[in-house]
Amino acid sequence: MDITNSVVVVTGANRGLGRQFAQQLRARGAKVYAAARNPESIDLPGAIPLQLDVTDPASIERAAKAAPDATFLINNAGSSTGQTLIAGDLDRIRLEMDTHYFGTLLVTRAFAPVIEGNGGGAVLNVLSVLSWAHPGSIGAYSAAKAAAWGQTDAVRDELAPKGIAVSALHVGYMDTDMAAHIPADQKTDPAIVAEIALNGVADGQAEIIADDLTRAVKSNLSAVR
Repeated sequence: MDITNSVVVVTGANRGLGRQFAQQLRARGAKVYAAARNPESIDLPGAIPLQLDVTDPASIERAAKAAPDATFLINNAGSSTGQTLIAGDLDRIRLEMDTHYFGTLLVTRAFAPVIEGNGGGAVLNVLSVLSWAHPGSIGAYSAAKAAAWGQTDAVRDELAPKGIAVSALHVGYMDTDMAAHIPADQKTDPAIVAEIALNGVADGQAEIIADDLTRAVKSNLSAVR
């Protein structure tokens, strides 16, 4: 994909990895709609603030109408409630699925016709090493990311005939607010992750792996347990 001439919608663009995506896309020459629940929190020069709450279908539909020239969607918005599946709070478990699975799906459904109408383009879903590894201590998040991985594969197959390539980004801990409790030496700079991901989309990669931990976990998926 030609990122330089793309028109990109980045969800969760007000901080962390999403902000890095928006910043690097602007540096590459792309037009960027920086989406967030609170658009006043967007402070990137040249980016267009866009109100979008991935858990609110009406908000998603308004955003799709407000970005009619989009050719590239980055589903980055996320949540992390730290819930286990058996003892955890069910409402917070549902929030994980509503954000990572249904939110991603609803945003993709809203923007796919827009991207197709503009001649095709790409979708990038920000997933995780926890799409493949599922520790019980964060079972809600892991299950939601695993579901989002399955969604990504199915949507890739469905959107390919429409000229829309779908990529998945898998990465471990990054140096963002969501992983503030993780030791610094276990985290990757989100700027590096954003660069790897954008290069992967430009090269047409279906699965983009951003760190050694994730690469090792994937390589062991077929191991007998």
